[in-house]
Amino acid sequence: MQTQARRDRLVEIIRLSGFASLFNLAKEVKVSESTVRRDLDYLEETGVAKRTHGGVFYTGPSPKLPHFDRRQNQQWELKQQIAAAAAEIIQDGETILLDGGSTAYELAQQLVGRPLQVVTNSFPVATLFMTSDIADLVFIGGYVHGKTGVCIGPYARKAIGRLNVERALLSVAGINEQGFYNSNLLLVETEQAMMESADEVIILADSTKFDRSSLAQMCPLADVDTLVVDNQLPQLWQERIKQLGIRLVMAPGN
Repeated sequence: MQTQARRDRLVEIIRLSGFASLFNLAKEVKVSESTVRRDLDYLEETGVAKRTHGGVFYTGPSPKLPHFDRRQNQQWELKQQIAAAAAEIIQDGETILLDGGSTAYELAQQLVGRPLQVVTNSFPVATLFMTSDIADLVFIGGYVHGKTGVCIGPYARKAIGRLNVERALLSVAGINEQGFYNSNLLLVETEQAMMESADEVIILADSTKFDRSSLAQMCPLADVDTLVVDNQLPQLWQERIKQLGIRLVMAPGN
């Protein structure tokens, strides 16, 4: 098997399983473990995979869902910068809650391989963690929203209401002077339950979301504890956020 064909096959195996051991990968493509190690080094450099003890996790492009396909090229570099900054806030051993937003998914990719207890209502996020032997995963069920792959509605809210997490990290569709917004009523109600379950509420939002609204208001500005944004946030908004007593974390650019 040619090198590129072998690497393509490795990517497909890792993508489908979420995690694969070095031994199984070598067995599947019929080469030595040392050859697979070199291939995995290459895949890690390209951002498709992340090495960990005993194997490799998939960290490539987002799932093939309308929600992700539509956003794949929209401010993706900013989302990755925000995710990297948010990952530095989270400490090993913490219990965190991740929603199904595209920025939250980027954050999940940053966190794979770390010792955490992860609560999520997102199938794409859960897939990243489900084969990890170092992270505990709690999946919240409910009505499945097909475009995003997240569970929302009364069953999800009831399950979330029985939990407590140290940090809830949520994505939004819009931010203005009145507060934070998302585009789905059931999603907003589910995220409000997530906020109530968390000791700290962290919003992940790129600078293009500001001075915009959407269908349903999630909460007023002052109801969140921390806001993680890219470094293109206008100065007026930076001052407004700080005046409200919200911790502002700005991701450095490349």
